[in-house]
Amino acid sequence: MATTSTGLIDRPALAELNTLRSAPAVVRLVSHLLTIGLAGLIWRSPGLPLALRLAGLVVSGIALATCFAPLHECCHRTAFRSREANDAVAWWAGVLSFYNATFYRRYHQWHHRFTHQPGLDPELEDPVPTSLGGYLLELSGWNWWIGKLQGYARLLWGNLDELPYLSPEVIPQVRRSVRLQFLVYGVVLALSFIQANGFLFWSWLLPLAVGQPFLRFVLLAEHSGCSFSQDGTANTRTTLTIAPVRWLMWNMPFHAEHHLYPSLPFHALPRAHGWIGPRLEHLDPGYLAVHRTLLRNLRALALPA
Repeated sequence: MATTSTGLIDRPALAELNTLRSAPAVVRLVSHLLTIGLAGLIWRSPGLPLALRLAGLVVSGIALATCFAPLHECCHRTAFRSREANDAVAWWAGVLSFYNATFYRRYHQWHHRFTHQPGLDPELEDPVPTSLGGYLLELSGWNWWIGKLQGYARLLWGNLDELPYLSPEVIPQVRRSVRLQFLVYGVVLALSFIQANGFLFWSWLLPLAVGQPFLRFVLLAEHSGCSFSQDGTANTRTTLTIAPVRWLMWNMPFHAEHHLYPSLPFHALPRAHGWIGPRLEHLDPGYLAVHRTLLRNLRALALPA
């Protein structure tokens, strides 16, 4: 299992940092949804200049893809004080970003339990880029889309008994949740045929595809090139980046802090960094710096034999 983090933050400070507050999540969520909506309107406004519309497409796509961030935070049930609010926002954020929150919560718990441990961490079952071609394919989002289609097919119809993070009692809940999610997609598809407005493709799937490389660029930095040890200060990377990225990603760039103290709400992670940062093995000054290092050492990303 991942190492404990005892001693990195003293108890009084940790108690204060662990305080749940809903207001920061409300502000972050509303601003995130407004970004999707306003940028989407710009993209779908034919009277505007093409360059502005394309900018709207990119921004709306990145904001849609990064709905993964509120999904992730709410699956930890640390964004809002209410468990029900966390679960509802996680589910709908998952719908927007093409994840299923009911499944992801269990999957992600296992990732935290066995962070970057080959054969145990389910995230390591995804393709690991060890060549330039594999790296570019990963960043394109192709692997993610194929994995999603295969994963949803399994969740709907396949055998889930071999997944260690899904207990027999949970499997029916996951299947119901996925069926409900696809009912939502079906309704949106049906509405997209009204006057041939194409909403599902033009306002959702296409922007999500455009924004996915940005999310892959960020997520690939979280553990790639880090130690396969159980030491939480060495198997996860924190990336110091610009405020808009931290905002869209709900402070997930402070990823080592999050893994060492997963009970901390997202708004407490920058303060936790003051305690933890000096102890981290992987503390990088921006995503470009991370990816330059990864590109120089792609073969080293391979899982140990």
